[in-house]
Amino acid sequence: MTEFNHWRIEREAGGLAWLTFDKAGESTNTLSAQAMLELSQALDEFDREPPKGLVIRSGKSAGFIAGADIEEFTKVESAEGAKALVQRGWDLYNRLAAVKYPTLALIRGHCMGGGTELALACRYRIAVDEPGTRIALPEVMLGIVPGWGGMLRLPQVIGAAPALDMMLTGRALDAKKAKRLGFADECVPPRVMENAARMLVLSGHPRRQLPFMQRMMNGPLKGVVASQAKKQVAARARPEHYPAPYAILDMWANYGGNALAVPAGKPTSMEAIAASLTTKNLVRVYYLQERLKGFGKDSDFAPKHLHVIGAGVMGGDIAAWAALRGLTVTLQDQSIERIAPAIHRAAIAFKRKLRDDTQVRFALDRLIPDPSGQGVRQADVVIEAIFENLEAKQKLFADIEAIAKPDAVLASNTSSLRLEDIAAGLKHPSRLIGIHFFNPVAKMPLVEVVEGRESDPQALKKGLAFVRKIDKLALPVKSVPGFLVNAVLAPYMQEAMRCVDEGIAPEVVDEAALAFGMPLGPIELADTVGLDIAVAAGQQLASGISEPPKKLMELVSAGHLGRKTGRGFYTYNQGKPQKGAVGQMPAGLADRLIKPFLAAAQRCVEQGVVADAELADAGVIFGTGFAPFRGGPMNYLKERTA
Repeated sequence: MTEFNHWRIEREAGGLAWLTFDKAGESTNTLSAQAMLELSQALDEFDREPPKGLVIRSGKSAGFIAGADIEEFTKVESAEGAKALVQRGWDLYNRLAAVKYPTLALIRGHCMGGGTELALACRYRIAVDEPGTRIALPEVMLGIVPGWGGMLRLPQVIGAAPALDMMLTGRALDAKKAKRLGFADECVPPRVMENAARMLVLSGHPRRQLPFMQRMMNGPLKGVVASQAKKQVAARARPEHYPAPYAILDMWANYGGNALAVPAGKPTSMEAIAASLTTKNLVRVYYLQERLKGFGKDSDFAPKHLHVIGAGVMGGDIAAWAALRGLTVTLQDQSIERIAPAIHRAAIAFKRKLRDDTQVRFALDRLIPDPSGQGVRQADVVIEAIFENLEAKQKLFADIEAIAKPDAVLASNTSSLRLEDIAAGLKHPSRLIGIHFFNPVAKMPLVEVVEGRESDPQALKKGLAFVRKIDKLALPVKSVPGFLVNAVLAPYMQEAMRCVDEGIAPEVVDEAALAFGMPLGPIELADTVGLDIAVAAGQQLASGISEPPKKLMELVSAGHLGRKTGRGFYTYNQGKPQKGAVGQMPAGLADRLIKPFLAAAQRCVEQGVVADAELADAGVIFGTGFAPFRGGPMNYLKERTA
């Protein structure tokens, strides 16, 4: 029998074989060239001595398969190299799909990209019902396509509409949803997963058949489905910015899901995708995200109890998010009546997110109203999220310091006050750090962890570990006005307001930003955040501006504060802005808007607000949504001058 580095074959007396993927020297299984070669050699073994059934599983506690080896992908330097990489997986998985003996993928933990495509090439799939099981085809997030059979097989297994949704968004399935959609034949708890795999792979059950109309959507109605999906994609992403989703639609609808079959001259071909600057930059963004995920990893701090003071929108949503992620959370405000709206919002969010009454009840049990603030004494982390008043914050932290555990993290969510000024009221100012969330908390992945002039490095390290514990991306920043994200955003917003004051329609300003690649125009963003908040932030951060934007101040004075009041720069109907037609766009408007954004990012790097240009790019992308396909503001500046 062939000896493998990454795979292990075990045969049972009854003829069942187990093929375990356990990549040598790694905590996660990724499909490198060597791992793929060994999988091919394992299939050679099974050709020589076919089993009665084959179960493919992971030997890692971290999950099933994380996908292809991204590092190998980044070293591909030509279209020919990219096509060879796709050909390798396409041929191997077609071979797996064609074997005569029944095969089963036993999926426990994350199953991504090439791992999902491997599972699709098996006859059966079992998803293990535990929180870590997530199944996705996230290639589009890297600007590439599921080229190893995902575009062919996923629509055949779960139907065209849900398959396209997964492939075009990168959205993941949990184990229960995988079973509900038909991706998984069974959804079982860990204790019975091996027996369930044995029984199913040897059962002789026929493959699940899609209903008639879903089969039609994979056949004669493909063009109609693709056309509708293309309209939905176009509403979110322009082909010149993000070619991959358009390529997926073309490859599925016109080339049987075979990426290699698209002629080289087409904009949806593998050659075009491989040469795209978007692909290069989205892979860069992936590595930036991985770097942010690394902050806090080296700490053994494992917080279990969070205490939040201030049950307004921000404080209440921080508390709800932490409870959702498994922490016990005590939420303090002046009365139960002030806390109740936050609990109500949390209940709605939990129902939408968890879709399981028992899990919703558990999450709500972890979120404890605490008007008297008793939770401070037991908390591992205390976050202040009250109104922006220096004296009030100083007094609050002096009271907290007197009763909190000596090793508890004390943090402010302030976005405009200096951390050093807040810490001035403490006996030990080194205890205070900033943990700055963005609104809406549930949607914004970034959290700035702020180091004041006197902050203890160990407190900062604990803050980073806390943010990682609640599944957010932590960005270490220095304590300066606006930190990184708001300091970069403010001059961009001010420039947009100045354009409106000059008579340029808000729709035109927003369209210029969208054409550049921003996810939301700056005027609509101001309306969404709240124009009163935009004024307050501008006064704190927009230094050097002699007077505030005229139109903005007029709207605030009239009580028109944006979406929350139904009117701001736009009028809102059921939360949606009513925009007029976009007229003639002044030449260079997008460059004008972006110029102060780029200058502010560069200034933050030069002033050491973040450690380097890479972290500036990461923070601005994940904190503001800055066009990911451009790789971040510092990367864009570099590309522009190259």
